[in-house]
Amino acid sequence: MSTKPILVFGYGNLSRGDDALGVLMLEHIEARFSLENIDLLTDFQLQIEHALDLENRELVVFVDASVKSETAFEFTRLQPIRDLSHTTHAMSPAAILDTYQTIKNETPPPCFLLAIGADSFELGEDLGEKAKQNLAKATEFMETLLNNPTFEFWQSQITKQQ
Repeated sequence: MSTKPILVFGYGNLSRGDDALGVLMLEHIEARFSLENIDLLTDFQLQIEHALDLENRELVVFVDASVKSETAFEFTRLQPIRDLSHTTHAMSPAAILDTYQTIKNETPPPCFLLAIGADSFELGEDLGEKAKQNLAKATEFMETLLNNPTFEFWQSQITKQQ
């Protein structure tokens, strides 16, 4: 099995309300896109082993719910950062990049974060109405990215989106 050039990594928990946003994004992509050049990966949280999933990629986007987003979603470029999350069960995307850089002794591929605005993460809750609206806007944006799979285009899209 060969590695596809684009990796979309949606993480979160379908049983925890708005935390499901990253996983739901993958369901949308799977239903709407040919996956000839796209790998989809999901997990409850990022872990050190996920650093190896970056290998041989051209572009990577992590998709997650965010209580910090003041807009429907934010799209940012990630840089490797050694933070304390590498000592926990849940790592940050930047720590995943740092781990990749450490174990492979090379710069990771261009990686981005699509953080979708979220409010509620209680066990057993459904996706909230605001989160549903934010997901709809974020999926439109993701479709634009995947229809233009170049670093230059993705880099040009970095802004806080409405």
